[in-house]
Amino acid sequence: MNKKISDKDLKDWEAFLSSNENLPDKDSNSTKREKIKTYTFDLHGFSLEDANKKIGELINKSYEIGVRKLVIITGKGIHSDNEKNPYVSKEFGKLKYSVPDYIKKNDQLMNKITNIEDADIEDGGSGAIYINLKKKL
Repeated sequence: MNKKISDKDLKDWEAFLSSNENLPDKDSNSTKREKIKTYTFDLHGFSLEDANKKIGELINKSYEIGVRKLVIITGKGIHSDNEKNPYVSKEFGKLKYSVPDYIKKNDQLMNKITNIEDADIEDGGSGAIYINLKKKL
């Protein structure tokens, strides 16, 4: 490795240090994306009725205070008692399926949502969903 600075580089460096020119501050660039406010909530232990009520409250409150993304942990339903009852659909009572269905059937909630999608593995994978909220007008 050559530790000697060339004459040209030295001259350029000295010119730079003596210059009064303002350089743009890339760290304070106003075109940067705003950090998305995210809130996580775990529905484990909630009944179907209580989970739907809570999710409605969460969406409404989050929308009002400017939260843009909800991470809702529903669980995968592998410990559900529905497996034991032959008269109950195995997927009906599971929060994993019923919570998104409840939201999609509620126009008042859907007006505040851009989309609902499966969560990434680090946020719970198939046991969680993302609810992306619109910006409050």
